[in-house]
Amino acid sequence: MSIKVKEFGRQGYDSTYQAMRDFNEKRDASTVDEIWLMEHFPVYTLGLSDKTEHLLNTADIPVIKTDRGGQVTYHGPGQLIAYLLINLKRRPYTIKKLVSLIESSVIEYLRDLGLNPERKAGAPGVYINGEKIAALGVRVRKGCTYHGLALNIDMDLKPFDGINPCGYQGLVCTQLVNHIESISVAEVKEKFIAYLIKYLDQSGNIMSDVA
Repeated sequence: MSIKVKEFGRQGYDSTYQAMRDFNEKRDASTVDEIWLMEHFPVYTLGLSDKTEHLLNTADIPVIKTDRGGQVTYHGPGQLIAYLLINLKRRPYTIKKLVSLIESSVIEYLRDLGLNPERKAGAPGVYINGEKIAALGVRVRKGCTYHGLALNIDMDLKPFDGINPCGYQGLVCTQLVNHIESISVAEVKEKFIAYLIKYLDQSGNIMSDVA
């Protein structure tokens, strides 16, 4: 099965969120699955649970309610976003398995960089030494997914102090540059997509489209 990869650079969250929903509503059985790669301008996003008690001090950073799973998180420049527009009806896994596959792709990539990533039971995402480096939040509608993965690479981590990240009080977030000084978003984007495709689609059939 083909997966079309699109690169969007740095985007506002609102317009991207609406574009994902529009794509999902308009797609049909023949629509090719897509992965959208981008960064966001600073924004906090709330998951479906809408637990505002996890917002501690958001200052002047906007807060947007969304329909993804999970609690509150932060997006900003220096964080790689991979939105997964996948038709699960064509694939041999459930949404729970999809989340596991995404985590596995991040874990293998980070291990190949010489790091020691891990999962935490009951807390989706990927961690290094107990600190969160990748967050996941996915929504399924009409058998198709949107939202996806946020991987911290080289960003300002201070805004995470303004929330309980993913609903966990005291959770510390980390980023790749804290472990590999010279790494960049561009480098990760170029290398990591192959790992993600490997786990999502064993055919490895990738089409690239720079938008």
